[in-house]
Amino acid sequence: MSPTTPAPDTASDSLARWLAGRRDTDLAATLRARPDLVVPPPASMNVLASRAQQRASVFRAADELDTAAFGIVEVLARLGAVDTPVSRAAVLDEVSGRISARNLDRILSTLRSLLLVWGSTDELRLVAAAVDAVPWRVGRTGDVTGPSRQELDDLLAALPPEQRSILDTLSRTSPIGRTRDAAPDTPADRPVQKLLAAGLLFRIDDETVELPHRVGQALRDDAPFDPAALAPPRAPKPTRSTADVNATAAGAALELLRHCEDVLDTLGAQPAPVLKAGGLGVRELHRVGKAVGLDDEETALVVEVLAGAGLIARGLPDPPTPGDDDHWAPTTATDAWLTSSPAYRWAVLAGAWLDLPRRPWLIGRRDQNDKPVAALSDEVKSPTAARDRRLLLDVLSDVPAAGTDVADLRAAAAWRRPRWAGRFDTTSVVETVREATTLGLVAHGMLASPGKALLHGGDAEAEMAAVLPEPVDYVLVQADLTVVAPGPLVPELGERIALVADVESAGAATVYRIGDSSIRRALDAGLGASDLHGLFATHSRTPVPQSLTYLIDDVARRHGRLRAGVATSFVRADDPALLTEVLSAPVAATLALRAVAPTVAISQAPLAEVLTELRAAGFAPAGEDASGAIVDLRPRGARVAMPRARARYAGPTAPSDEQLDTLVRTLRAGDRAEAATPTASARGDGSRSGGAATLALLQLAVHGKRSVTLGYVDAQGVATRRIVDPVSVGGGQVQAFDPATGSVRSFVLHRVTSVALVD
Repeated sequence: MSPTTPAPDTASDSLARWLAGRRDTDLAATLRARPDLVVPPPASMNVLASRAQQRASVFRAADELDTAAFGIVEVLARLGAVDTPVSRAAVLDEVSGRISARNLDRILSTLRSLLLVWGSTDELRLVAAAVDAVPWRVGRTGDVTGPSRQELDDLLAALPPEQRSILDTLSRTSPIGRTRDAAPDTPADRPVQKLLAAGLLFRIDDETVELPHRVGQALRDDAPFDPAALAPPRAPKPTRSTADVNATAAGAALELLRHCEDVLDTLGAQPAPVLKAGGLGVRELHRVGKAVGLDDEETALVVEVLAGAGLIARGLPDPPTPGDDDHWAPTTATDAWLTSSPAYRWAVLAGAWLDLPRRPWLIGRRDQNDKPVAALSDEVKSPTAARDRRLLLDVLSDVPAAGTDVADLRAAAAWRRPRWAGRFDTTSVVETVREATTLGLVAHGMLASPGKALLHGGDAEAEMAAVLPEPVDYVLVQADLTVVAPGPLVPELGERIALVADVESAGAATVYRIGDSSIRRALDAGLGASDLHGLFATHSRTPVPQSLTYLIDDVARRHGRLRAGVATSFVRADDPALLTEVLSAPVAATLALRAVAPTVAISQAPLAEVLTELRAAGFAPAGEDASGAIVDLRPRGARVAMPRARARYAGPTAPSDEQLDTLVRTLRAGDRAEAATPTASARGDGSRSGGAATLALLQLAVHGKRSVTLGYVDAQGVATRRIVDPVSVGGGQVQAFDPATGSVRSFVLHRVTSVALVD
C-alpha cells in the first residue's frame, strides 16, 4: 500500500500560514484596512486567507493605491511572485534608479498591510487578483514614450472617421483587438496599417493589435498619468502668499453667506413647487436666481449646498401654500443658522459641500434624454463625488499652484489614484475647483487655510474666523445716497443697515443704496424718523448728506398717515380726506372697507392682507397694536420640517479596537481548533444516536474539565469551529467558556455539528 501523497501547497495555504505568524497588532491593522474581510467574522486564518484573495475584495483594497504602488505590483507580477517567492533585492534591481530603497520598503509595507503582498523580505508573494487591479496592461509600461498629450489630442482630432472608429471601439471595450489587417504584408493604405505606422496601435502578432495605454487615455479624456512613473509629478512653486489666498477666500465666504441668506429669504417668501419627478424646475431656479442676482449655475450650487446642509428641504410649508403639494422651502433649522456667527455658518455650508454625494455642476446640462438636469433631483447624485472632491482638494493642498493649470491638477490626481483617472476629465476638474472657489475653500488655485482645516479634520470654523475681516461698527454715507460698509458689520448695525438700505454690490466692502422703498421698510418695522437720523449720525464716519436727511423726513411725513389694526382689521387716518381717498379707490372694494367714522373704516380681511393691498394701491399704511404703537408685521417666511437624515452607505465600516481584539482572538482560537488532535469525537447528524453521543461527550468534558473542539452553526447559518471549555449541559444548551471572547457562552445543542475532546 503506497503512502498518501500530501496535497500541494497552495497560495491560500501559504498566505494562511503567514497570517498565523503575524503579531496581533499587525493582524488588527490589516482587518482595519480591509473591513470587508470581517463580515461575517472569519473562523480561522484559512477562511481569512481565502477571502483576502477574492477579486471584488482585492479591487476594493487596491482602489486607493497610487501609481507607484501599482508599479511595484507590476514588477512583482513580471517576476512571477503570483506563483513563486520573489526577493526584495530582485524587485529593487528592477526599479533601480526609479525609486529609492526606502520608498520601496514603504510601498511593500502598504501592500502587506492590505494583504495584496505577503511573505518575508526574501519570499515576497503577490495575490493573483492584484494583477487584474492594475489600471493598465501589465508588462506594457515601456510603451509610454511618444508625443505629448496635447500632440496626441491634435493627432487624434485629425484622424479620418474610419481610423478614429477603430480606436474609439478599442478604448471603450478591450485594448486588445483581432484583425487580419495586422499582418506586415497588408496593404499600407488599410486603416489598421496607418494606425500602426502612426504609433497609435501596437502589433502583437499577425492577427492581434493593442491600443497603447496613453492613446486610450486621450480617447476617453482620462486624466493623463505615466504608468512607469514611480514618483509623483513635481509640484510647482506657490504663486501667491498664504495671506493673499486667505483674504480672497474670506471675501468669497462672505459673498456665499450673503447669497445663501438671499436665497433663503426668497424661498421663504415664495416656496418653490417640487417637480413631479422630484427636484427644482428650471423656471423656479431662474426665478430664485433673478431675485437674488445670480445666474442659474450659481443659484444651482447655492440651493444644492443649502439642501445638503439641511437648510432647505421639500415638504408642506408653514404657513401653507395653495394646494397640498410639496414645496422647496427653508427648514426650521434656518433661523438658528441665520443668527450664528459668519465663521460657523460658513463651516456648515463648506462641510456640507465637501461631503455632498452629488455633483451640482451637472445641473442644467443635458441628460441622456436631451432634457436639462434639474437641481435637487436624483440625476445629480454620484456615489464617488465626495471622494473625488476630497482628492482634488488634497492635491491642491500639496501641489499649491496646480489649480492654475488644469492639466497639472488632473495629472497629479490621476497619479495618486490611477484607478479613478477616468473620472478626472477636464470638465469635472474645472467645475469642482470652481465650486470650491465659490465656497471660499480655494483661491488663486490654492487651498486656503480654512479649507485645509476642513479637509484634514481641523477646526475649520476657527480658521475662517481668523481670516475673516474684523467686523466694523461704522459705515460711510455718500452724497449719492449710497452707504459703504468697508467690512462685515457688527450684527446689530448690519441688521439696521439691511433694514434701511438695499445691497447694490458686495465683496470685501458692501455698497448699499437708500431709497423711498427701503426707508419705508424701516418705518414699517417700527423705526421712526428720529431713529434713522440717529443711526446715521452715530455710525457714519462721513458727514450725513442733507439729501438723506430730507429723504427720511419726506418719507416719514407720508408714512403712517393711514393706520391699520385688528377689528378684524381697521384703517384709520388723522386726515378724513385721506380716508375718503382710500374709500374711493378700487382697493376699498377688494378689502370690503366700510367707514364707521370720518377717520375710521373696518374690514373683515386679515391685517396683513389689508397692509399688502393698501401698499399695492400706492398708499403708505403702518401697522399698529392696541396701544397705537407701530409694529413690525413682516412675515418670517415659510418653513418646512427638518427632514430625517438618510443613512449614507460608504462601504464596510472599520471595526472598533474592541471588535478587532475579539476578531483576532477568534482567529487564533479557530486555528487552534483546526490544529487540535481529537482523542474522541461525536458528530451531531440530527439522529437520536448522534445527539446522544454528542451529549455524552460534552458531559464527559464537563466532569473531566476537558477542552473540546466544537463545531457549530449560528442563527445566520455561519459554520464555525472553536476550542471551548464546557461548564454545564442541560435544558438543550451547553454553557462553555470561550477563550476567544473571554466569557461563558451558550450553545444550542441542536446547532452543534461536531464535538471532539482535545488532548
